[in-house]
Amino acid sequence: MTGWTEEHVPRLADGTFAVVTGANTGLGLHTTRVLARQGATVVMACRNKEKAAAARQSLVGVGIDPTRLRTAPLNLADQESIARFAEDLPDERVDLLINNAGLMAVPRSRTVDGFETQFGVNHLGHMALTLRLLPRLNATPGARVVTITSMGHRPGRIRPDDPNFERGGYNRWIAYFQSKLANMLFAAELARRNEGRGALSLAAHPGYAATELGKDTGVQARVLSLFDRVAAQPADAGAWPTLRAATDPAARNGTLYGPRWIAFGPAGPETPSRTARRQDLAAQLWDLSLELLSPAKVEDPLR
Repeated sequence: MTGWTEEHVPRLADGTFAVVTGANTGLGLHTTRVLARQGATVVMACRNKEKAAAARQSLVGVGIDPTRLRTAPLNLADQESIARFAEDLPDERVDLLINNAGLMAVPRSRTVDGFETQFGVNHLGHMALTLRLLPRLNATPGARVVTITSMGHRPGRIRPDDPNFERGGYNRWIAYFQSKLANMLFAAELARRNEGRGALSLAAHPGYAATELGKDTGVQARVLSLFDRVAAQPADAGAWPTLRAATDPAARNGTLYGPRWIAFGPAGPETPSRTARRQDLAAQLWDLSLELLSPAKVEDPLR
């Protein structure tokens, strides 16, 4: 099959339990809707409790069974919040972890733990969450981790000596591209290191989809909204690569899915950038990230 839409998502096995970060809007909301419609119980892991509750109610309003929707607080900019979320998650079974939440091209700032915000949220936050949940994922037959990257991984470069932009100037787009390349490298390295242990690791990118991502500042928001009206596909279509990575019975470990025509269209397999295929860089980033996460007592269960 060359391209998927949400209509290709199969009925999920009874008891399927999914965690979707950033599930209150955009890609995460549509991913949650389809997974719950197809039989999963979904934990909507969101930073803002009120927005999460409103998003859950919106899904109930379009016919999603409310018993399949839970909300839980998760702030990926705070390692203590990530640890608390993992500890409080009530189910020992985790079939799907969708690392979806993210920031795009935000002004310079720091996470609670002192990381550059985009690197800290998009990459380090999701890596910490994944490693904390990985024993449960590996204990669940057929489990998958899907990490959302973007077309922005292609111009991305990792700054191994200064990933948090502590020296020199800060460019919001360079920082964003780094974080999205880091997502791709993490997904690939997890696929290699976890091969044969249980869960598959896959990546997905939405192409150019109309979401709230990147619309945090006035001028940038107006420019992106204009481009959305002209060129973007709807957010529900942007979720198709995520859904294929999460549910395609034929999906293979380490695969990247994206729109067939790069920015839009049904979901199909895609070749990552040459930089994203560098195993030495992926291993270097893995070790660097663990070092950065060590004060938060994030351990590598694959060692």
